[in-house]
Amino acid sequence: LLTGAALLIVLWYGGLRVVNGHLTLGGFIAFLSYLGMLTWPAIAIGWVLNLIQRGAASMKRLGEIFDERPEIVEAAAPVTQPVRGELSFENIAFQYQGTEKPVLHDLTFHVREGETVAVVGAIGSGKSTLLRLIARLYDVTEGAIRLDGIDLREWGLHAVRDAIGFVPQETFLFSLSIRNNVRFGSPDKPEEQIRAACELARLTDDLARFPNDWETIVGERGVLLSGGQKQRIAVARALARDPKILILDDSLSSVDVKTEEEILRGLREFRKGRTTIIVSHRLSAVRDADRILVLEDGTIRTVGTHRELIAGDGFYARLYERQRITRELEELE
Repeated sequence: LLTGAALLIVLWYGGLRVVNGHLTLGGFIAFLSYLGMLTWPAIAIGWVLNLIQRGAASMKRLGEIFDERPEIVEAAAPVTQPVRGELSFENIAFQYQGTEKPVLHDLTFHVREGETVAVVGAIGSGKSTLLRLIARLYDVTEGAIRLDGIDLREWGLHAVRDAIGFVPQETFLFSLSIRNNVRFGSPDKPEEQIRAACELARLTDDLARFPNDWETIVGERGVLLSGGQKQRIAVARALARDPKILILDDSLSSVDVKTEEEILRGLREFRKGRTTIIVSHRLSAVRDADRILVLEDGTIRTVGTHRELIAGDGFYARLYERQRITRELEELE
């Protein structure tokens, strides 16, 4: 628009000069020709300068990322031996930076190799934080977490995280195919293992309904999928890693009850020989655990099996009763 307006002004003013005899017609035409030759190079210079400015801003942001130093660092001589899966929490406490109150405190318990332990509690009781400490996304503020008898801070990060299959509350999917999202983190696993993980997560029936089966692109952060489908892909991704430690953080909250029961039935066999930590607000997902820990205000209030806890009158029993009544009302409808 600006270029067109400038050309109109030149034609108007130059035409007046020619009519008044102050400029020859040939000179005016030559001027217009030179102006046309210079117009696009001038526009290109402006475009290039704009690109340079945007590139400089992007480079600055990238530089800030590259200069950032991770808070979690390995020991000078990290332990890299194979992980068995035994976990010990020794009077641990954790507090986020900039907060006044610890999220976890005075927390002590032991998880045997191959044991399934569930963690339940009210929102804000520290359940998800506890799981992140196991994956060493944070380090404890006090006390120690021991993996196979060795302080977690002495282990190599790769050795620990390679042994863990972690499904967080907020699933993250890449704008790739379903297959590549499941395979992400397990590039060397055989095709049969990837398909078996999809079967365990009850993805097989859904795949048949997608236009390109499991080569279907899921879109940015899985925008083309339902919440339950995204969670099941995340579960399949964790199972495909064949981990020694499986961590499920409310990972089936968006899955319908029938599908959840089918997945849990398959996981009972998969869990054998693996240490499993489950967090869930649905007690149907934790009732088969060897032990259930009830967190309250960042520490353990009660420990027991499903039968032992529902026989009491604590948080677990009250939550179980509410969910039982809700389920019965839904069946009546």
